[in-house]
Amino acid sequence: MTATLPAADIAPARPGAATLKGHWIDDWRPEDREFWEAGGKRIAKRNLIFSIFSEHIGFSVWSLWSVMVLFLGPQYGFDPAQKFLLTAVPTLVGAGLRIPYTFAVAKFGGRNWTIISASLLLVPSVLMSFMIQPGVEYNTLLILAALAGVGGGNFASSMANINAFYPDRLKGWALGVNAGGGNIGVPAVQLVGLFVLAVFGADNPGLVAGIYIPLIVIAALGSAVYMDNLTQARNEKGGMRAAAKEGHTWIMSLLYIGTFGSFIGFGFAFGQVLQVQFAETFNTPIKAAYLTFLGPLLGSLIRPFGGALADRLGGAKVTFVNFIAMAVGASIVLFAAQQRSLPLYLVGFISLFILSGLGNGSTYKMIPGIFKQKYAGDEHQARRISGAVIGIAGAIGAVGGVLVNLAFRQSFLTYKDAEAAYIAFIGFYALCVLVTWVVYLRPAARAKIAV
Repeated sequence: MTATLPAADIAPARPGAATLKGHWIDDWRPEDREFWEAGGKRIAKRNLIFSIFSEHIGFSVWSLWSVMVLFLGPQYGFDPAQKFLLTAVPTLVGAGLRIPYTFAVAKFGGRNWTIISASLLLVPSVLMSFMIQPGVEYNTLLILAALAGVGGGNFASSMANINAFYPDRLKGWALGVNAGGGNIGVPAVQLVGLFVLAVFGADNPGLVAGIYIPLIVIAALGSAVYMDNLTQARNEKGGMRAAAKEGHTWIMSLLYIGTFGSFIGFGFAFGQVLQVQFAETFNTPIKAAYLTFLGPLLGSLIRPFGGALADRLGGAKVTFVNFIAMAVGASIVLFAAQQRSLPLYLVGFISLFILSGLGNGSTYKMIPGIFKQKYAGDEHQARRISGAVIGIAGAIGAVGGVLVNLAFRQSFLTYKDAEAAYIAFIGFYALCVLVTWVVYLRPAARAKIAV
């Protein structure tokens, strides 16, 4: 049984739609301003709130290993290269899951899949709360790290779902708030880790995961009660195949590697890098934990402003300038590392977190704008392709987090420092500057698509 929302006055019909079996909504027209103001905005906002909460918990579980490695002291017997691999594994698994998670919204409905994906977070959280202790085998930790990757898939399904709820004029803001609220899960879990270290000590890593078990249950129950499915989402099937044939899909995925890949990669690696490069200052886990949350927190909070700024100035312009600034920030980090200047190093690294957050918002704003112009007059096709591209770019962008951790790992293995990794980051940001200009900003490009 389904519910239909009248075009003129949907407020009286909303209680029925909320209580009917399955929470399905048949008629959803956010581009119709009368429909939107008469009640559509309220429905979208409620779904956005619970989407953010569930995605936030997913990001926290995904990021658990950025904290867990700080607990793996000498008694565990693991070297820095092994620890960087433990942070790379959940990043890779989460990236791989983002494609099927995007499909899942069309298959099961946004509300239904949010319930399922939130519930899946219990598996790594429960296991990690009991199994991490001195003497544990490294292969066991790798399996636990891989299981934590399920949290990385939540982002893609959440973004695809919210993309369908909001009109184009508000997508930059809505997607930015949704993603930013999720991204805050990274510093949140690091603050939880700091709390456990400060109160219970480094011998209780399982408490960090255990704290999230009741929150996961709340997220699943809240999604079940307050979220909705959109019937039109079932008509988006085939979008992934069509999106894979679009050149813009792969260009935006490359740019998202530079923004989100940097954010999640640095978020996972920052604490380890501090402990290795400035061992004399950060000689205990709690000293590193005092700083690790700051960069991801600022990067998460700034993301909605990146989307809003792109709404106002254009996504391509904001992205272009942002990548120039990221190259400068990485250069500052490289110089500070060579000079052993911790204050300058922190300034450069935190600026990279902030800029990656801004870039996350501006690049995601570009996606619906590109396909709205390319498929002008065919709103369904534009929405279908942009939703799929959000999933693909989200998955490939997350792979950037793997590359960041592997770059640090290889740099430390080969040169005993991270300078080679910083040079690689600078080169990649320069490539993104060039690509953004050539494809979206030069006059000939803007004559075709202006975003």
